[in-house]
Order: sequence, then structure tokens, then C-alpha cells
Amino acid sequence: MSISIVIYIIVFMVSAKDLRKSYLLDEQQPYQDYLTSIDTKPLSVIVPAYNEELGIIGSVRSLLSMNYPEYEVIIVNDGSKDNTLDVVIDKFDMKPIAYPIRKRIETENVKQVYQSTMNPNVYLVDKANGGKADALNAGINLSHFPFFCSIDGDSVLDRNAFLKVMKPIIESNEEVIATGGSIRIANGCTIKRGEIMKIALPASPLVVMQVIEYLRAFLIGRNGLSRFNLLLIISGAFGVFNKEWVIKAGGYRKKTVGEDMELVVRLHRIIKENKSKKRIIYIPDPVCWTEAPDTTAILRRQRNRWQRGLFESLWNHKDMIMNPKYGLVGMGSMPFYLIFELFGVVIETLGYLIIPFGILFSFINISTAILMLTLSIILGSFLSMAAVLLEEWSVNRYPSAKHLVILFCYAISESFWYRPLTVYWRLEGIVQALRKNSSWGDMKRKGISQ
Repeated sequence: MSISIVIYIIVFMVSAKDLRKSYLLDEQQPYQDYLTSIDTKPLSVIVPAYNEELGIIGSVRSLLSMNYPEYEVIIVNDGSKDNTLDVVIDKFDMKPIAYPIRKRIETENVKQVYQSTMNPNVYLVDKANGGKADALNAGINLSHFPFFCSIDGDSVLDRNAFLKVMKPIIESNEEVIATGGSIRIANGCTIKRGEIMKIALPASPLVVMQVIEYLRAFLIGRNGLSRFNLLLIISGAFGVFNKEWVIKAGGYRKKTVGEDMELVVRLHRIIKENKSKKRIIYIPDPVCWTEAPDTTAILRRQRNRWQRGLFESLWNHKDMIMNPKYGLVGMGSMPFYLIFELFGVVIETLGYLIIPFGILFSFINISTAILMLTLSIILGSFLSMAAVLLEEWSVNRYPSAKHLVILFCYAISESFWYRPLTVYWRLEGIVQALRKNSSWGDMKRKGISQ
């Protein structure tokens, strides 16, 4: 655990320098310039929806208010058991159309394609249930444009999110084939008609800890890895991809609970195997706001699933690990995820068990144990507080001093209650992965938009 914290501190230093540099650069080069640029590529926005009746309308309304010259929205109803299909048809006046879909990627049966009479660039695909990966593949088959954006059906984007996430693709002359933005917690915020009206922290301590966790994961972890083209995850909640490269990789893989990471690893594989210089990067700003679990039961299922997805991705591509053929991805980021993200929870769990038994049976020095425990708590809390500082220093989404004080206080408490919980849930995920459990579990939504 201490080694991983030291590595994260190094990554933090790289991230802090890069974030500040990017932030100042963005201030000097407004994104609005790309609204009229002929180099700005049109975008297909794919929204997979399974039982999303509470959040889908606010999410689509948010998408329709985006500042971007040309884009389409493709909602994919993946056999929902609730009223998702009827709600979308009613709110956007969708009418059935005869549309021949070119199946470049195999998917479950598409029952019907609809088009909105209110906005002709909004489509609805009604298909048999096949999972999120299958729904995304169906959206790719229908899409008209060379780049597509995947976004969860319960998410809300900032108005300039598409401009910001497409900027590195445009500036690199399409050397960048995939980009991902930041994910923020929408619980506690005021959202009306798909637009963030007021940013605030949630009341639940469980959700506040997730706010800190997301800040650390994105602003420190992903930003630092992206700097060296080592990024292995673009969140399924918000990412942009070059369609042809995704099709070349075979689309999203079904029968996995970590389809987002699995696709990115597969893209790295074909980049290296084709001796290409294509890159996959993370961008701190734009921000996608999403609903976080507010009960331990649902959060447990989510973290369990994430760990299973990590296990599956590393197992499916185990031949890349420590293989010089795959460059720094094979020699650096994949071993890091294997040792610290996957097996790290096993080592940490053993530490929780060994220390009290060691003290009880006198084979561990009490002073040494207390020193190591204190050091781990201090360093862990430092990383969490550093993530809050980076948020304030760069994108500054929580401008209130009160919010920062609350986040700092919770960051100090993390090691005493929240981290042991998540470690246990992730350990459960490894056990279930070994048992080949591929279920998603019930992820109930309450809705975040009014």
C-alpha cells in the first residue's frame, strides 16, 4: 500500500504541473473558436438506456442544448422493463422510420428505429436486451458520423463538453483516437431540464466520499497516466472514440462487466500491433455529471462490478503484461493495474488482518505497526486532500470555501471507514470474478434532473 501511495504522489506531481499548464492554455484559447471551424468533426452521441425512465429525458435535453456545430443523438433502448421506451417516444414525438442498418458489428435484434419530429437529429433504437456493450454497438451501427460519444442515460453534460472533448482530436489531426472527460457527482446539485443550475455537495457522507474518490481517480490517476499515453480506462459515462478504430477492434465486447476498460485496452493492443502513433488521452475539463449510489447496498454492487471488470480486462489481455511489444502500456500501466489496483486489495486486506494478530501474538512491534499505520493514513489522506486542491486549482467546480472545508474533513476520515469498506467490496469482486460471475446487479436510479 505504501509503495502505491508513493507512486500516486509522483503521478500527482506530474498531474498538478500538467493541469495548471492546460488550464492556463485553455484560458488563452477559447473553445468557442471551434464552433465555426471547418475542422470540427460531426459527432454521433450514443445513449444506451436500460430502465432509465427517471433520468433519460433530462439527459437528452442536456444533450440537445450543447454548443456544437453538428451532431446527432441516438438513444438505444436495450429491452427496458420500465417505461423508458414510451417516455422517450412521448416526450420527443418519435415516429417509426424504415432505416436500413448496416451491421458492421453483430448485435441483438433491432425491433424498430424511430426519429423525432421535433428534432430530426434525434433517433431511438428499440432492440432486444443484450447489455450495455450490445446497445453501444447497435448505436455505432446506426451512427452517421466518424466520431461517436458514449454517455450514460442518467448523465448531464456541461454545455461546452463536446467542444472540449473534441479539441485534442482536432488539434492532433486525428492522431488522438479516443478521449475521455471527468466524471463528477450530481447528487446534491440542482438540475433543471438537463442543465446544472447550482453545484452543491450531497448530504450523505457516503456520496461525499465518492466525490473525493472521483476527484482523486480523474485529476490525479487518469491525468497522470494520460500524460504518457498509458491510460487504460475511459469512463463509459462519457468518452469519444474514432468509429473506424473501434470497429477495427471489433466494437464493445459483450459478456463482460467492464466493457469500457476492455475496449481501451484492445485499442492500445491494435495501436501497438499496427505500429501506429495513435493516442488515447484524458481531458480534465469537460465534466459529465452523473448520479452516484447513495446506499451501501448499491455502492457495494458497483464496486464489486468494477473490480470484476478490471479482473476480466487484465485476464483477457494477460499476454500484454510485461510484454515489450506493447511498449509502456505492456511494461508500465498494465503491471501497475495488476499489482496495485487488482492485487493491492488482497495485500491491503491481509494487512488489516495481520497487524492486530501480530500485535496480539507479539510477532509485530507495536511502535512499528502504529508508525506504519499512521504513515499510511497520512499519505492516503494527503492524496485525497491533494485531489481537492487540484480541483480548486484547475477546473474549480466547487467554488464555495464551505465545500472545500467539508471535502478536506471527509478526506481525513477516509482511511478510518470508507476505504476499508471499498477494499472489502473489491475483494468480493475478485472472488466473484474467479467464480465467473458476470451479472451487473440491480442499480436503481432516483433521477437527478427536475
